[in-house]
Amino acid sequence: MKIAIIGAGAAGTFCAIRIKEELVENNLSPDLVEISLFEKGRTPLRKVKISGGGRCNVTHALFSPKEMVAHYPRGNKELLGPFHQFCSGDMLSWLDEKGIRTKIEDDGRIFPVSDDSQTIIDCFQQCLDRYHIAPQLSCGIKDIKKVPHESFQVLQKDGTLQEYDVVIIATGSDKDGHFLAQSLGHSITELAPSLFTFKCPSPFLKGLAGISFKSVSISLGTQGKKFHSQGPLLITHWGLSGPAILKLSAWAARGLKSVKYQFSFFVNFLEATKEQTLENLKLLKKENSAKKVKNTPSFGISKRFWERVIEILFANESELKWADFSNQKMGQLASFLTQAQFESEGSHRFKEEFVECGGIDCKEVNFKSFESKINPNLYFAGEILDIDGITGGFNFQNAWSGAYIIAKNIVKKL
Repeated sequence: MKIAIIGAGAAGTFCAIRIKEELVENNLSPDLVEISLFEKGRTPLRKVKISGGGRCNVTHALFSPKEMVAHYPRGNKELLGPFHQFCSGDMLSWLDEKGIRTKIEDDGRIFPVSDDSQTIIDCFQQCLDRYHIAPQLSCGIKDIKKVPHESFQVLQKDGTLQEYDVVIIATGSDKDGHFLAQSLGHSITELAPSLFTFKCPSPFLKGLAGISFKSVSISLGTQGKKFHSQGPLLITHWGLSGPAILKLSAWAARGLKSVKYQFSFFVNFLEATKEQTLENLKLLKKENSAKKVKNTPSFGISKRFWERVIEILFANESELKWADFSNQKMGQLASFLTQAQFESEGSHRFKEEFVECGGIDCKEVNFKSFESKINPNLYFAGEILDIDGITGGFNFQNAWSGAYIIAKNIVKKL
């Protein structure tokens, strides 16, 4: 059997490895299958390399498929069955068998103990070498045509034409992959950026880049829908970032695109009600009456951020002492800390780790095998599907699970 895998990213590379391993596990010769692994870029596993700030967030510490799928804005129903076959715990077991030790961080993200994505890349490379699979780099695919007997002609951009029994497209959000899928009769759902940060030129944030909050609540409304998220928040040079923002951008991806990223959103910096905050401010006033308000940062808020808030909210009275801080002013401060309104003036892609919302319509794929319902022996894995997760290792798990199930299905056919 000749197999073409298009895309040497997480899904494509893992699929190539698992096909060979599945053969061995079924007491079959790995030489029964000849795999061509095509990559149009100059290096394989690019996103694996940069994921998690170069540490590679391989998956997430949710081991129940039902809990896991709740973190996918698109594709959650489709992934429930596949996650019962191969989920986060299975990926950790696979890595453990290869001698890769992993660790779970407080937020549930899982990394190699080495804190180096190269550990995962080296592991994959050793597996490829073991089965004599060499990714063909700088090798783009121009066209794929269905030919009789359910096989495919694959035309490379350099003019090379070869025939394959099976084609697996795992090109992520790359537009070439969408073109190839469409040429084979598949439809692409509306595309939109996901996992991006908000450009927000608020005076409250100017000059405060680097200040972070351990956990905030954020909400916004668009197209008649309301979205909420919780988690860490980071002030950047261009606005707001961090997991709370990235999660919100994923859930509201298409709605935010429709308004061209011009929208209002609200941040609760304390994850408390205005009333609770007001009571706490009254206690602060009682305990610090002789001190200046701006010199007594509270609620775990950084001194720089607290001072900025006081200076802007009470511009002409920023030197006020608590003794002179009226109930009205405390109400203003409580309102800002629990429901501060900001305006987004655009999106900002999260380095190169961006994820695309949209892809091959899930109705056209059989998720028991990840095989096309339109073309037998054509498979899709990873982000090329209209499936995307929030930040935290969920998009990699989609890639691992799809690749695993494709490999199992192909060997079952053999």
